[in-house]
Amino acid sequence: MAKIKAAVIFGGTSKEYKLSLASAAAVIRNIPKDKYEVICIGITQKGRWLYFPGNVEDIASGDWEMDPDCTSAIISPDPLHRGIITIENGETSIKRIDVAFPLLMGRKGADGAIQGLLELSGIPYVGCGVLAAAACTDKSHTHMVLDDYNIKTADWQLITPREISRIDERCHEIADKFGFPLIVKPACSGSSVGTTIAENIDQLIASVKIAFINDKKVVVEKYVTGRKLEAAVFGYDNPFSSFIGEILNTDKVYDPTEVNASSGDDLAIPADLPDELQQRIRDTAVKAYKALGCKGLARVDLFLTDDGELLLNKIGTSPGLRNNSVYPKLMEHLGMSQSYLIDKLLEQAIENAERNY
Repeated sequence: MAKIKAAVIFGGTSKEYKLSLASAAAVIRNIPKDKYEVICIGITQKGRWLYFPGNVEDIASGDWEMDPDCTSAIISPDPLHRGIITIENGETSIKRIDVAFPLLMGRKGADGAIQGLLELSGIPYVGCGVLAAAACTDKSHTHMVLDDYNIKTADWQLITPREISRIDERCHEIADKFGFPLIVKPACSGSSVGTTIAENIDQLIASVKIAFINDKKVVVEKYVTGRKLEAAVFGYDNPFSSFIGEILNTDKVYDPTEVNASSGDDLAIPADLPDELQQRIRDTAVKAYKALGCKGLARVDLFLTDDGELLLNKIGTSPGLRNNSVYPKLMEHLGMSQSYLIDKLLEQAIENAERNY
């Protein structure tokens, strides 16, 4: 029986480039080799697309693009091709693909961009579709959808480009409404890029200006203190949540450019919670996943405040998949090894596509 041709797409122009490489290396190491033929497509930090036929360790180290056997490659939007077109010495050839596993993070990756291209190509792919990926990346849209579904989040306000000329006035309005401290986030940046905490009005104005450097919209939230909880949600028609984990070192700041750091290093599974509360949080994670139209996989971050209120923080549709990342560690606690998880994600992506195309 012929192997399934699975394209692993990694890299990209966002600041999470190195994290994407690390996740790709973990996926390639753990993918069942007896079932899948892996086709590697890397995107450099300058945005160049390359077919990479080399060793997985070069992806992990970041040296992959220096491989002399790399060739220019593009995913064809023409479903007749259903694959990648490689270009070498002016000659083109087509490599057919059965399923894609996009492991891009941040802008032009997890925000619906690569998903849109794969939709045009007719290639099945792991994870959320265009709308869900975009809505979960845009924190203002995440808030709006969750508000509509009565899923509690931190109190928030949006500052748009039209309000740049009155930033000082707008910041005073928000400060009068919420008080301090406040957390300021670029609406569509990944990880914690451009995110700062403001303790007073001068810091708030400066933080909003920093956030606007990273995006065209800015979300300001009331700062939340409490326990930081994590859920891994998996599936398409009948998604389910892992047991809830807890990040114990909440003061640690994770740098998206540092591949050796992971919030999974500080994760306790399961969180020390009463059974009834554990189930309520799992149900909330799945409800949010469905509300935003997610499929395949997503990491759901939540807060349990000091006064016992449950607040949803964010949903990551392209979670890290290194062995020590939060998502695979939570799924492993359910008995899903890394290899089994990857196999099922690819398998379900193909099955879902067959129903929709």
